[in-house]
Amino acid sequence: MTLLALGINHRTAAVEVREQVAFTPAQLETALAELRGLPEVQEAAVLSTCNRTELYCVTGESGERAVLDWLGRFHGLAVEELTRCAYHYRNDEAARHLMRVAVGLDSMVLGEPQILGQLKDAYQAARQARGMGGELESLFQQTFAVAKRVRTETGIGRNPVSVAYAAVSLASRIFDDFSRSPALLIGAGETIELVARHLHEAGVRHLTVANRTRERAEQLAAPLCGQAITLDEIPEALIEADIVISSTAAPLPILGKGMMERALKKRRHRPVFMVDIAVPRDIEPEVGELSDVFLYTVDDLEEVIEENRRHRQVAADEAESLIEHGVGCWQHDRRLRSGGELIRDVRARGEALRDEARDQAMARLARGENPEEVVARLAHQLTNRLLHRPTVALREAAADEQRELLEAAASLLLDDPSDTSR
Repeated sequence: MTLLALGINHRTAAVEVREQVAFTPAQLETALAELRGLPEVQEAAVLSTCNRTELYCVTGESGERAVLDWLGRFHGLAVEELTRCAYHYRNDEAARHLMRVAVGLDSMVLGEPQILGQLKDAYQAARQARGMGGELESLFQQTFAVAKRVRTETGIGRNPVSVAYAAVSLASRIFDDFSRSPALLIGAGETIELVARHLHEAGVRHLTVANRTRERAEQLAAPLCGQAITLDEIPEALIEADIVISSTAAPLPILGKGMMERALKKRRHRPVFMVDIAVPRDIEPEVGELSDVFLYTVDDLEEVIEENRRHRQVAADEAESLIEHGVGCWQHDRRLRSGGELIRDVRARGEALRDEARDQAMARLARGENPEEVVARLAHQLTNRLLHRPTVALREAAADEQRELLEAAASLLLDDPSDTSR
């Protein structure tokens, strides 16, 4: 079996493509069931964030093509289009890739901490969907152990660095005084919560959080002395907001061009800074065409993020060393599991031959045959059955001069490994 990691991310595909292959929370259970149901797939987990969609599977030889075909069918995309922007890793490289993802080395923001929480959510979802077996379970546990070491032993997690932080950092370059700039945040998930904290720490004192449910918005806004509204109240909130940052899981845009045009008229065309972090996007791209609107997506944050990447490069080098150690530990565990499976198979075969010989001996005893003759025949028969396959294999190895195999057989089967003459 092969460990396969297949996906697309911010480096291989634009946001327009990424949003088409992203899995919503409502789709995830069905997706895992379908993926796990493919004949070529034994185990499966799905990681889907705004910057990446990745499938981790234990598959047969033709598994990669089967998984790619399934991904295209699920999202209604041509496989050729996915192939142009998809990457794949196998076995050791797949394990290394997952560990680099977990510690933030493969993120848009080097070392960002959010991805580890998202990966743990993906792990739990896979477990609940019974997509986890021994191979992926071992890999994810080793990955979490490596991520913990990287966070505690390197400086990669120091200073707030994330897409949320990058968005706020970009806004600070446009507004000299945050205390005079009202902010509207759309959504109430982890990313928006980070944005709210960063804005508050930067001096924003007029903060409004819009969410599908007012209760969740209040949970986020209340500690920061902000206001909570529902999505229906966004048009009125736009009239006052100088900063708009959105990150929801909505499948369709929440804020359209018409809504923004009406708000700009009432604002008397005061400029608005907007960042759409969501995938799929929350803000229609056409909004960016309006005068007095400065609209950015996650892809536009690359300059800010690049600065953070330079500051964290030293810690990243240390993290790479820890990852190599983690991959080595995973390889060792994998070899042990492989040996354990072989041992179980060998013992199962031996026990089956034993049971068959025993049942035949008991039948002869029941017919009244001589016990001594039955026991002698049992011993002879069992010995022949146990040694038949090894004997044939040794003869073939000797004929082909396979010295390594003969020496290994001697080590396994004889009391004195150096004696190959018997």
